[in-house]
Amino acid sequence: MRPDARAWFELRTSSAPSLDALDLDALLRAKRRGQHRVSVVLPARDEEATVGRLVGDLHEHWVRRTPLVDELLVVDSDSTDATAAVARAAGADVVATADVLPCHGSRRGKGEALWKSLAATTGDLVVFLDADLLGDVPHFVPGLLAPLLTDPQVDYVKGCYTRPLEVDGSSVPAGGGRVTELTARPLLNALWPELAGFVQPLGGEYAGRRSALERVPFVSGYGVEVGLLVDLLELCGLAGLAQVDLGVRRHTSQDQEALGRMAGQVVSTVLARAGRGWAGGLLTQFRHDGTGFVPHSTAVAVDERPPMVSVPEYRALLDVVVVG
Repeated sequence: MRPDARAWFELRTSSAPSLDALDLDALLRAKRRGQHRVSVVLPARDEEATVGRLVGDLHEHWVRRTPLVDELLVVDSDSTDATAAVARAAGADVVATADVLPCHGSRRGKGEALWKSLAATTGDLVVFLDADLLGDVPHFVPGLLAPLLTDPQVDYVKGCYTRPLEVDGSSVPAGGGRVTELTARPLLNALWPELAGFVQPLGGEYAGRRSALERVPFVSGYGVEVGLLVDLLELCGLAGLAQVDLGVRRHTSQDQEALGRMAGQVVSTVLARAGRGWAGGLLTQFRHDGTGFVPHSTAVAVDERPPMVSVPEYRALLDVVVVG
């Protein structure tokens, strides 16, 4: 690891305490002192199996018991199941991506939901969590917020964790994060070695100041996390970034073909950020139909939204909030 990356890792990596050890009074004082408003956003597509319990736990801990979170929002990306109804019943506000900034249309992908969430929330601190998280994770929210609340130099906080791999009922303690280890980490170490200290560059749990998030583009698909990391490095500098060890992260594992498509979008985003476009923007994979291999191609070209602060409708919404 390069000396600058190692120094950052040692200075900017902290551990989130358990709920029992958490100093909630100190966090609430810091929130009041900074006059902060906190929004928690969960992008979701067909997550009815997990989103209800997750939203319920977050609402119980950080809205009802302790007023740490001011907005708890699920952004529904064209779900075909009961994701929206389940999330609403558990205590979240719910918006559909198509209903936010409708004049700009709606695109597929996780990044689209995250981008539009900036126009659907009002917090100056925004926490993003994946909607398929399993287990007890309420400590993720204060863990991600703490560096933002206590250090004005920090603009963006990534969560890091061990990621068990669960396949067919069996679990490997640290086998998850295959796209990170086989695709994102080698590319980032080669092209942006100062980012080598990030344990989970593709992790879906992170938080940032609106003033930073609204000034960078959002890749519409699965390249959103690596795109944000590289763009915020350029905007904020390495000293403006931090990471927090959240413990263990469990979620529904994807199959190899789906992971390949994710990796394709990550590679496309990294190459675009490095100024090396991927000609054609297609990823071809193969399936065997019993008699031979059949090619299937998927578009993985970078499709991104501009910095939200450049959108006139968003600026108008901000003016309404400030005047109100």
